[in-house]
Amino acid sequence: MPSSFRRLLPSAISAACALPLLTTLALPAHADVPAPRDLPYPGTIVLKVDATNVGQQIFRIRATIPAAPGPLTLLYPQWVPGNHGPSGPLNQLAGLRLSAGGKPLAWTRDPVQVHAFHLTVPEGATAVEAEYQYLSPVEPAQGRITMTGDMLGVQWQAMTLYPAGYFSRRIPVQASLTLPDGWQYGTALDTAARRGNEISFKPLDLETLIDSPVFAGRHFRRIDLDPGAAVPVHLNIVADNPESLDTKPEQIAPHRALVQEAAKLFASHHYKHYDFLFALSEEFGGIGREHHQSSENGVKPGYFTDWAKSEAGRDLLAHEYTHSWNGKFRRPADQDVPNFNVPLQNSLLWVYEGQTQYWGNVLAARSGLVSAGAIRDTIAAYAARYDHVQGRAWRSLQDTVNDPIVQARRALGWSNWQRSEDYYVEGMLIWLDVDTRIRELSGEQRSLDDFARLFYGVDNGSIGPAYYQFDEVVRTLASVQAFDWAPFLRAKLDSNAAGAPLDGLARAGWKLVYTDTPTEIIKGQEERNKMSDFSYSLGFSVKNDGAIEGIEWDGVGFRAGLSGNSTIVAVNNRAYKPEVLKAAVKAARDGKSALNLLVKKGNTFRTVALDYQGGLRYPRLERIPGSKDRLDAILQPRR
Repeated sequence: MPSSFRRLLPSAISAACALPLLTTLALPAHADVPAPRDLPYPGTIVLKVDATNVGQQIFRIRATIPAAPGPLTLLYPQWVPGNHGPSGPLNQLAGLRLSAGGKPLAWTRDPVQVHAFHLTVPEGATAVEAEYQYLSPVEPAQGRITMTGDMLGVQWQAMTLYPAGYFSRRIPVQASLTLPDGWQYGTALDTAARRGNEISFKPLDLETLIDSPVFAGRHFRRIDLDPGAAVPVHLNIVADNPESLDTKPEQIAPHRALVQEAAKLFASHHYKHYDFLFALSEEFGGIGREHHQSSENGVKPGYFTDWAKSEAGRDLLAHEYTHSWNGKFRRPADQDVPNFNVPLQNSLLWVYEGQTQYWGNVLAARSGLVSAGAIRDTIAAYAARYDHVQGRAWRSLQDTVNDPIVQARRALGWSNWQRSEDYYVEGMLIWLDVDTRIRELSGEQRSLDDFARLFYGVDNGSIGPAYYQFDEVVRTLASVQAFDWAPFLRAKLDSNAAGAPLDGLARAGWKLVYTDTPTEIIKGQEERNKMSDFSYSLGFSVKNDGAIEGIEWDGVGFRAGLSGNSTIVAVNNRAYKPEVLKAAVKAARDGKSALNLLVKKGNTFRTVALDYQGGLRYPRLERIPGSKDRLDAILQPRR
């Protein structure tokens, strides 16, 4: 024991402990997190976000929360809509200070529900004042960057504390946002007033606020995608520089066609107005996230200025727009939760995301955002990838709906075996099967388009939401085309059979084949990701610097003992370059040429011999002779 501590007198120890003791006494002796009740919250939260510190990427927040004397629990949102999991960025909330009547209030974090903060409101107080910061990541390793020197995104769930004990839709909020000088913004929120750089939004409920983000920037452009419409749709673009905002009429035309094609498909709208929030940036974090009356979309610069090379990513807006109908208006019943700290359940994500993946590709083709040929090549890449997923031997597609919670989108060491959020793309393949089956059984008189009109077209103009269960999906399909849909779908979802569900592809008139030449979609993917795809030959991909990734479980590379965190240094004693490995794979087809890799892992080098003579293999679709081309019919614009 240090002598200085031994010399402390009992009175000194008591004095030293007095302040913490008083702080403790100011808190409830025991506090539970109140369960949400469907009651109106007495008062309106005033939430002020200062987003002017773009140099340090710090949002500063002040909130006035009406409250009565006694125990109070404040919640920071945990379960983020659109992320399907508990991804609220609690680690980026900082500097929390609470007060009432100008006097500081002590708070304590709940030891189990760590997004909850307990405090006691003193007698005579009518509100709690909260001050805190949201610290946007300053580099990607810390999380998604939401503020740069030229743009920012306000995701209200990251900015908000709200009282426990109430449904979020019953809590009124008056929100305002202060922007840097001269910045413009886009949002689905209705503006009440703008005074200089401070924007005040019209009061609304907390659930709608959190579903209504803001994109703002120094370089901003707003484009009307449905001129003259009673229910407007706008494309709000922020960019790193003004040059990225340059567009041509022929580039805007397919975006306008997207709005028209969606209206024909769903025969309804479920928003008062819709705003695409679209960031073109090297620094701002990429994103695709749905909201009821808007969507967050972030891609690299060049979307417009390098139009010919951006085709592979132009289905993003179609996907997120579809979510206004599927996922936001029509929602799975097990996602009907009272607030943002009650766990979501994801059992129907294969409808929510899988069918949206399907319609996103279809609408991209019908609108002309993506050519039909590029969509076919994309489907080929999807079909090949999921046809090689070895993890289906132990894990069903239905189980992957839990991945937003289990994996939380962290990197996987053996994704081919572990599986990931496969309900997106494998779900899309299932809906292709459903669509082509309806077309075949009905003699081409009906299709999944009819399901879309019946299922999503109800209550035209209503914001909703309208919840559904598996049985309603089945009943609606049966009303379009008589068939035993329940066991059909459950077999696809619950099976551990090998191979992707490719029956719909065959019924569409196409089959998956492999050639030694990559499609333009694969070439573009390799260029964007700075990698070479040997997935269907050697069973892995290689970054341009030689780093091995995406190893297929029990594939050629796996059987040779390769793993992640390894780098190919040389191929047959020649320094690694993508073209060197490709040439070696071609040469090995004669069965005589070696295919040896010098591989570095950590500080260890070793030579790995690959037993493979199949040549380069890249997926593409090929017409089935004599079959009906239903895929072409699916991708055609509606009349």
